[in-house]
Amino acid sequence: QVQLVESGGGLVQAGGSLRLSCAASGRILSSYAKGWFRQAPGKEREFVAAITYSGGSTYYADSVKGRFTISRDNAKNTVYLQMNSLRPEDTAVYYCAAHHAIVGVTGTNEGGYWGQGTQVTVSS
Repeated sequence: QVQLVESGGGLVQAGGSLRLSCAASGRILSSYAKGWFRQAPGKEREFVAAITYSGGSTYYADSVKGRFTISRDNAKNTVYLQMNSLRPEDTAVYYCAAHHAIVGVTGTNEGGYWGQGTQVTVSS
């Protein structure tokens, strides 16, 4: 069974930090590109960050560049999102994504896999 399970969300004050984790199960996902998306209330889901299988290349939305860092541990089949200098506008449900191609997980993840989401709330 293929599954992505996020953890690490919560409530934090503006300027604070959180680290999200996404554990993947299922051998097929171990070699997939991974990424993070988010969806704020009343808004469409948007791309946040992505990383290739090797970890050699990373991609970020302009709104999080310099503040968020994506990384992965293939031995644990886990991808992380370190979020620093958080802002109230970062408040959203954050979703882990996996796709066989990096172009998928940096786009809409069509044909890929999704986690169930974890809530991040940043208070001002």
